[in-house]
Amino acid sequence: MSSAAPQLDPQPPYGAPAKGRSPLAHLLHALNQPLTGLQCSLELAVAGPHPTDQYIRTLREGLELTGRMRILVEAIRELSDLQPADAQPVQPARLDTLLREVATDLLPVAETKGVRLVVISQAALVVRADRRDLETPLFRLLESALSLARAGSDLEIGASLAPEHARLVVAWSPGPLPEHSPFSRPELGLLIAQAGLKQSGAEWTRTQAGTMEVCSLRLPLVAA
Repeated sequence: MSSAAPQLDPQPPYGAPAKGRSPLAHLLHALNQPLTGLQCSLELAVAGPHPTDQYIRTLREGLELTGRMRILVEAIRELSDLQPADAQPVQPARLDTLLREVATDLLPVAETKGVRLVVISQAALVVRADRRDLETPLFRLLESALSLARAGSDLEIGASLAPEHARLVVAWSPGPLPEHSPFSRPELGLLIAQAGLKQSGAEWTRTQAGTMEVCSLRLPLVAA
């Protein structure tokens, strides 16, 4: 990349929004930077005659910046799709069952990467959230964590009973930072998962425990 393409501002791990900024505003801000870089690169290209290799370099930079913008636009679309739909009867979710189903769907990916899925859950964790709204962000959470996990490590998924809540903990040992961090697909996937789960009524926290990244969620139980 040449100096024509500005670098993204430093962000918290996984591209978390700044305090007080919505996920959508955060992504729109991030989108502006590769867009500005692309404009600058094209303006330099048409400013006068240049050697052929410089035009080729400009095209390559433009393709890379376009790819980064496409990832951000896809994330913005996913966030837009999370907007509340028309009111429908709630279908309470069995969190323990849903976790095992999602983990089963991701098992081939985990085996290819050499990551072991460790799922520990208590039975009958019926949460006060619609299964239809919970399934997609849970999948995005586990998929993203799996992508970020170090090859040969464990992805630990635990669901347990807490007073009036079900508690979900997803922990992994991170591998090398992905390309274009903190706005890579898996890191943006965590952001989308967080937004979707919060919309479903979950409380979300993310911490570090030694070398492990840990996402913790609390969902109210139906009986609570």
